[in-house]
Amino acid sequence: MMNLILIKNGEIYSPEYLGKSDLLIAGDSIFSVESSISEDAVKSIAPHAIIIDAGGALVVPGFIDSHVHFNGAGGEGGPQFRTPPLQLSSFIRAGITTAAAPLGTDGISRSLRELLAKAHSLENEGISTFIYSGAYGMPSVTITENIVSDIVLIDKVIGVKVALSDHRSSHPTVEELRRLISDARIGGMLAGKAGIVEAHMGSEDWGLDIIEEALSGTQIPKSQILPTHVNRNEKLYAQTLNYCSNGGVADLTTSMGSGGHTVKPSEGIGRAVAHQVSLSRLTMSTDGNGSMPEFNAEGELVKMGIGEPLSLFAEFRDTVLEERIPMEEALSLVTKNVAARLKLTKKGRLVPGADGDVLIISPDTLTLEYVIGKGVLMMKERSVIKKGIFEEV
Repeated sequence: MMNLILIKNGEIYSPEYLGKSDLLIAGDSIFSVESSISEDAVKSIAPHAIIIDAGGALVVPGFIDSHVHFNGAGGEGGPQFRTPPLQLSSFIRAGITTAAAPLGTDGISRSLRELLAKAHSLENEGISTFIYSGAYGMPSVTITENIVSDIVLIDKVIGVKVALSDHRSSHPTVEELRRLISDARIGGMLAGKAGIVEAHMGSEDWGLDIIEEALSGTQIPKSQILPTHVNRNEKLYAQTLNYCSNGGVADLTTSMGSGGHTVKPSEGIGRAVAHQVSLSRLTMSTDGNGSMPEFNAEGELVKMGIGEPLSLFAEFRDTVLEERIPMEEALSLVTKNVAARLKLTKKGRLVPGADGDVLIISPDTLTLEYVIGKGVLMMKERSVIKKGIFEEV
């Protein structure tokens, strides 16, 4: 018999505000959003249906993390700096029900095949997963013979990663980057996928200039490439605001807080509004489990940190409570906008037929109370109740 979850008396944000309503999940999808759905009728169909009284709490789409290293990353300081794979509970605690992962700096000892296997593992445990082909350098590492066939032939591959303006990159030429963007676009068109180029941005002075040059003279839309880590420093973020004002899109990294020269993501969103940049051009992701190295002026490693998946929910909260961004717009940064960028048509919205990825959040403190992923209850009353296979040991 199909599993049913009925959420009663919730303030529904799709992320657009739909008012106080009930939401019914059947199997792994949203079946209905109505002003009132009879609990008795649901129980008559499925006696063991889960009934949750949201009591006026916010009911929102599950968050989408478009840049998280769920199979580990790092290694800049040597093998001892390789970060470990993430477990399922790390995503549930953060309200992340969909995750897309690239390789990191190390495209040698870490492989896309291993990343793909980890994606399938997490998918089987309960969240939705995708990966990017490529790594920092060019020519891109692939699973098949090239980027186009990776995107076309491997369901979970939605795009390609490359590092730009970073001393750890291979410093591709404008022509090489243009070819990569073109290949990703062709692969996406043939597969019906985004074919997105996820561009890791470093702190070198030319910033986004190479992207502008690569796209110049082509008919490729700026949305084909997504610069991420754009809040790495003030200069890059100022350039990003101009870039987005002229049709570009960009992604802020929530694991980069306000320390050092970085721009706190929630504050960066507030600045975007002040600069009259449409928030539809922006998203937030974690870089979770990626290494966070700091280098001195001589390029020597002086400090190492690690990205935190929980930072996504924290920065969403600060965007609302500290920056006073309307709930609908703040939610879009981690739901609808990301789904549109990655062409995930069943993600990021609370509408019939969408995947059953739902969060329930307390309205005053914006505390995560419940998590439902693909129609399965994973967090109940702030406690994780669905864990990965080896977390149960």
